[in-house]
Amino acid sequence: MNIIKSIEYKSTSVKEGYTDCILQVDLDSNTISILKLPHNFKEKYIGGRGYALKLVWDGTSGETRYDSPENILVMASGPLCGDPRFPGSGKFIVGTISPLTDTFIDSNIGGHFAPLLKLCGFDALAVSGISKEDVILVVDADEGTISIAKAPSYGDEIDSGGVSYGESLLKELNNGEFNENIAAVTAGIGSCNTRFGIINSLFYDKRRERIRAKQAGRGGTGTVMRYKGLKSVIVRSNLSRVKANNPQDKGRVKQAGSSLKKVVSKMDPQQLNLAGWGTTGLVEYMDKFHILPVNNFQYGQHRDAEAVFAQIFLDRYFSKKWPDGCYLGCNLACAKGAEKVTLTRGSQSGRQVGIDGPEYETIGAVTCMGVFDPHFIMEYNWYCDEYGLDTISMGVTTGFLMECVQRGYLSIDEIGYDLTWGNLEAADRILHETARGEGFGKVCGQGVSRAKRWVAERYAKKSGSVYENVMEELNKFGMEVKGLEFSMYITKESLAQQGGYGFALKGPQHDEAWLIFIDQVHNEIPTFEMKAAALKWFPLIRTWFNAVGLCKLPWIDVRHPEAAKTDNPAQNQPTLEYYVQYLNSTVGCNKTIQDVLDDSERLQLLQKLINLRQGKGTRSNDQVPLRAMGPAYFNEYEARADYYADWLKEQIGKDEIPEDLEERHRMIMDLRQEAYQRLCDVVYEKKGYTSEAVPLPETLEKFGLLDDKSLALLNEFGLGWKDKLVSN
Repeated sequence: MNIIKSIEYKSTSVKEGYTDCILQVDLDSNTISILKLPHNFKEKYIGGRGYALKLVWDGTSGETRYDSPENILVMASGPLCGDPRFPGSGKFIVGTISPLTDTFIDSNIGGHFAPLLKLCGFDALAVSGISKEDVILVVDADEGTISIAKAPSYGDEIDSGGVSYGESLLKELNNGEFNENIAAVTAGIGSCNTRFGIINSLFYDKRRERIRAKQAGRGGTGTVMRYKGLKSVIVRSNLSRVKANNPQDKGRVKQAGSSLKKVVSKMDPQQLNLAGWGTTGLVEYMDKFHILPVNNFQYGQHRDAEAVFAQIFLDRYFSKKWPDGCYLGCNLACAKGAEKVTLTRGSQSGRQVGIDGPEYETIGAVTCMGVFDPHFIMEYNWYCDEYGLDTISMGVTTGFLMECVQRGYLSIDEIGYDLTWGNLEAADRILHETARGEGFGKVCGQGVSRAKRWVAERYAKKSGSVYENVMEELNKFGMEVKGLEFSMYITKESLAQQGGYGFALKGPQHDEAWLIFIDQVHNEIPTFEMKAAALKWFPLIRTWFNAVGLCKLPWIDVRHPEAAKTDNPAQNQPTLEYYVQYLNSTVGCNKTIQDVLDDSERLQLLQKLINLRQGKGTRSNDQVPLRAMGPAYFNEYEARADYYADWLKEQIGKDEIPEDLEERHRMIMDLRQEAYQRLCDVVYEKKGYTSEAVPLPETLEKFGLLDDKSLALLNEFGLGWKDKLVSN
């Protein structure tokens, strides 16, 4: 390698889940430094999302954008990341200022990278500055060195920077071999040409004997990484994984992990069967309950959906030979993969590849374009990973542009080809154009929010329409909030999930509040008050998972048999008790579930402050498109006219409803919009916000976040505090 800068170091041992060290890299000056954290830092900010939030809050300003040199790209695990005795402990957070939303984004990702980074002596990696050339960062605990090096070249196709590039790099840096003690993150060429580039987390699967990939998929983290000139980060350590966290009470850690593994082994086959199907099993549920996104979320069900049900992927693609956890010791094993799949499209046509996935979200991204072809889904999955594209944003933006054609806002001549529903050739073409920054892909790569503006300006000019009127129409079906595209759930009939998407601090991503199952499928929060309470509670506990370095699926998707006996079965508190035991026995504390929720609320408030500073934190930024609330257009209403007639009768409390179907449609949308605004009022009050979604000073004070900086920000929204600022 061509080394630009290298330092020698001695890795700090992990103690009770932490190293209390952050690796800082400035690519402007090629400076490598190690920040030692004070003890109270972890008490207040926990890890993972919390560390990323604090570093971005302190190191950036309201003027910072994704391409600003001072923007910080943070990769942070947490105290519970990296112990194979507990399921789902390979997770970490990538956090930064997003190219899509212009505010803080974090994306949850698995694999071996974060556990190895911790063994290398670091709770987090923080990268700032912009390199003048493409570089890689190598953190080698075995050699005791940290190096910035010129990114090596492996040939035109491989040099795109995606999974194949990382595979070549790992092999070169490990004497031509792969093993579980070296891992990498990479970002491909699509991250250079779009605002929704992803980061791949690469690890060696010794059962499959190949490199596999998980993704930090949302919000353009890969775009930030490549803009900084950072092509890959490699970490290596041969220290034992079982002893990795050096917990205070090893016996209780083992006991907590064993208890949860027993629940997973017993209950998962009876419930979602994630170990067998992965998240593809959700497709059938979503189609049954009108939640599967079809034609840009217009419809929630389709006659061809059976072609992409879980059993199809299991029979045709998924290997049944091995369990498929994305980190050691996880018996939920939902990370499905396929071997020797022959690509039939794109520049790699004819090549046999291993494919990791698809997840439910990727399938939904393809049905969002009106395509129900399982092999295309597999190829779409592989190319998005290789290019470094978010499958969700790619599919939703394409779906939006297809609907622009449907409704006359774009012509086929303007695009250059027939970008219409179910046109597999067009869906394939725009994928590759977007990744390469070519043709109409340049528009798609900007995401829905900016594509709306592009379409509106063009259409207003050619038609003589008023720009604002065109935007009003496009906003009805442009499926984004705060600049982030919706993840793949139809929310028309779930007020709780509408709020889950609207109030989500990063934008409409289900990892902050996935309530669709307990609301629409299981009907476990039937009243308005229960929905509002869920919108306070569930985001808090989910934030905690993102702070400590754990996967949520063993909790939220595998119901403990004793949960039904509790006051709120959907919270699955018997399983949460295992997580709290794992926390206490690792870090040496004595916290309750309520303590955990309080810790999370502090982090949510800090993220809210960043949103306010960046101009994305008020009530107006929590508004969802009309289509998220109900049938935005009459064709959507007609598809379920009988259902909506019954719904309307129930809401107004009488059997007599207007004969005119269009009048019924208008009544429904008025009622839906009123309900959403009422939800905003109630949830804001529960969270300690004003009616405009700004935290009250006393709310910040309760969680130790009231200081000169936060008060100055609140003052911009007319919220003084006893007519004076406090000192730091």
